[in-house]
Amino acid sequence: MARDTWASRIGFILAAVGSAVGLGNIWRFPWMTAQNGGSAFLVTYLFIVIGVGVPGLLATLVIGRRSNLNPVGAFKSLKGSRSWVLLGGICVLTSIVLISFYSVVGGWVLRYFIESFTGAYFAQPGAHFEAINYGMSAFQYQVVFLIITALIVMIGVREGIETTTKVMMPGIAVLLTAMAIWAFRQPNAAQGYQFYLAFDGQYLSKNFLPVLSSAAGQALFTLSIGGGTMLTYASYIEEDRSLPFDASSIAILNLGIGVLAGLVVFPLLFSYADGPTSGGPGALFVSIAGAFANLPAGKFLGATFFLVVLLAAITSSISMLEIPVAFLVDEFGFERSKVTRGMFLLVVATGAPNAFNAEVFSFVAGHLVSLLMTLGLIGFMFYAAWVLGPDAVEEYRKGAGSLARPLAGVWRYAIGSVFPIFLLFSFYTDSLSLAGVSVNSMEVLVITLLTAVPFIIFIHWSERETPSKAIKSTD
Repeated sequence: MARDTWASRIGFILAAVGSAVGLGNIWRFPWMTAQNGGSAFLVTYLFIVIGVGVPGLLATLVIGRRSNLNPVGAFKSLKGSRSWVLLGGICVLTSIVLISFYSVVGGWVLRYFIESFTGAYFAQPGAHFEAINYGMSAFQYQVVFLIITALIVMIGVREGIETTTKVMMPGIAVLLTAMAIWAFRQPNAAQGYQFYLAFDGQYLSKNFLPVLSSAAGQALFTLSIGGGTMLTYASYIEEDRSLPFDASSIAILNLGIGVLAGLVVFPLLFSYADGPTSGGPGALFVSIAGAFANLPAGKFLGATFFLVVLLAAITSSISMLEIPVAFLVDEFGFERSKVTRGMFLLVVATGAPNAFNAEVFSFVAGHLVSLLMTLGLIGFMFYAAWVLGPDAVEEYRKGAGSLARPLAGVWRYAIGSVFPIFLLFSFYTDSLSLAGVSVNSMEVLVITLLTAVPFIIFIHWSERETPSKAIKSTD
């Protein structure tokens, strides 16, 4: 069976950006920013996306294009011991975990988009959200959202995913820009911009560890790295593309959408709600939705806003479902349409607990996803640097320009040491916080080094003699 590929470079970039943007930038990003000091979080997040996210994304793209396979098939076919296949399996599992909670929020967005035309949530937005956020009603909308996602994935990479995102992503950018211009004219917009954009170094110094772990988790979530999405999308890329250019473009466009979303949300929170932390995870559906009730043409504005969020949610959900679908198609030769229907039923089953139980949803959407994606990206970096090694550098250089090509060696050793150590530091910080253990940054650093350094040495020496099993020739 011939394997699908992207029809164009812009198609891949828009699909990848669509995967990255999603609810992570429009729903989760403003909420996480508000809970972590506003500008202090924003600056930390920007640093991690550019400094760690782009090299990590590049490692993921290298593995995906080198193998032309799904996460499990990639580690099975490329060089290294078979134990690395476990990492691919974790990626498939992570994608199912992701879409299981993500589809609940997608269902909320779908419902609010429909209800914007009647103003059903205008009278009592808080009470309305409490009444519909979990339970049978939430589950029903979750299923409808999953049906939309499955239909797009079923059509295929070119006709389904690429065609859809080529339409949706420009629409998201245009609508968000229009909303940001409108938000600029709201009464307390200046206070929102102050909280969001004026750097607060004092807050960051006092809350460095929680801000760092939250920003790292958000960066991985919004870039869709660590869960196998970008690896799978990269497996459909042809060899003449510049991966450094693609990785940088994806990160920059993703950042732009995220910052733009903040320029919409924070002026509204300060103008029509009780401050930036009002509503928490439900801010989009309580504080922001409530703002439209007090505005002329509120129904139209509400429908426009939730249409943007819905489009973003769909572009991400299709990338999540594509991972297990690609795995079953590649590894077992099953027909895409049948596999998609089967995965739809599985995700309905795994997603139901998130739709019915708030505690399950909060744990999965918060700590579990962040921890799984952080571990996944650490694994990708170690694998690319110390197992693929020279092969990763070769793949990096294919199609790369004159500026990026000389940086290949620096990139390899950075993703093999500095960046995974940073991510492991963030992983331990979040894990210890979840366990209720209080430690300072120096203690976390010692634990990180005691774990990372021996592991790097072990990988380097145990894998250095393993013969290459690459399934495609490398010119």
